[in-house]
Amino acid sequence: MRITKITDKIYYIGVNDRRTALFENNWPIPYGVSLNSYLIKDEKNVLIDTVEFGSDNDYLNKIETILDGAPIHYLVVNHMEPDHSGMIKTVLNKYPNLKIIGNEQTFKLLNAYYNVIRENFISVKDGEEISIGATNLKFVYIPWVHWPETMVTYDTNNQVLFSCDAFGGYGSLDGGIFDNDYNFEEMFLPEMRRYYSNIVSKWSNMVVKALGKLADVPIKIIAPSHGVIWKDNPKKVLELYSNWSEFKPENDGVVIVYASMYGNTARLADKIGQKLSCAGIKNIRTYDVSKTHVSYILSDILKYKGFILGTCAYNTFMHPMMEHLCNEIKIMSPKNRVFGIFGTSGWNGAGVKSLLKFAEENKLTPITPIVEAIGDPTDEKIEESANSFVKAFYQELNNIK
Repeated sequence: MRITKITDKIYYIGVNDRRTALFENNWPIPYGVSLNSYLIKDEKNVLIDTVEFGSDNDYLNKIETILDGAPIHYLVVNHMEPDHSGMIKTVLNKYPNLKIIGNEQTFKLLNAYYNVIRENFISVKDGEEISIGATNLKFVYIPWVHWPETMVTYDTNNQVLFSCDAFGGYGSLDGGIFDNDYNFEEMFLPEMRRYYSNIVSKWSNMVVKALGKLADVPIKIIAPSHGVIWKDNPKKVLELYSNWSEFKPENDGVVIVYASMYGNTARLADKIGQKLSCAGIKNIRTYDVSKTHVSYILSDILKYKGFILGTCAYNTFMHPMMEHLCNEIKIMSPKNRVFGIFGTSGWNGAGVKSLLKFAEENKLTPITPIVEAIGDPTDEKIEESANSFVKAFYQELNNIK
């Protein structure tokens, strides 16, 4: 049973999920994911979010051990996704007199998912506060980070922010629960960036607004619902989210992604990568989209200054796996990036044409000239256009800050 004190009154009662292969049945989590839940023991005892149903057989035992026979008075629901709300009915069955705290959007979802009635519910307004004894809790709406009902809970006395999915990340907590228990750059940063690019980036404009609400709030601890608890350096994660939400690149590098059936587009990807390297670009990542899950590609698009997509023609369109990536890029809506297109085909250039249509529909301006070849992309066919493309791409990279 994992029970760890965060402050004198706040307890961590989360669980590591290392069994689930795909988060939301979509994103790979090879290092697992933590489902974080918190319990405040005061004159009024408060549970902050729950965990996914079936993820922790000891969940109620943890609560009982801490409370030693005392009741839960309030359950705060910051976010209704089932990995955080899945134990609500179980907790209600054990503590039928508790009141659930949320907003009106929360109540609609509670009723839809768990048939929770109004008598069990307290609706709080944006900025409203509730005293539970020595602790004062303030509730702040951050809608669409990343569901419409999402809010955060702020302990004004201890300056602890319970942020739910905001400031979270993939990866189980393999030992400690705090940021200073790990080499963050090595252990959690890549998975946290991937989490943001996969789950949150679509709502980056709402993240900017949420960060604005928190700008003048003194925060000593950030306690998210996934990943490490930021006790040593909460400013670090606030800075990361600020940069990611504004699509500030971390690195001057370039991501090259291709879809190839018989190797021609793959060879063209390598030729472009070699020329970019000769131009002085140090960090180049090249991916076969049919082999690498889009989750990792999106993370590198968030990390690097430029990305280049290449495809063969397939049934008069781009390759299906490239189409899948393009759909995820559309959802991600990256900004402030240098973008390029290349491709090969047998006769009609259909792949490149569909990539150009994708770019136009999503307001991405590709560097010209487009590098394209019919059949084998020999040096004779692509040398001039590739050299011009790389020169223009390199110059544009230098303009990105």
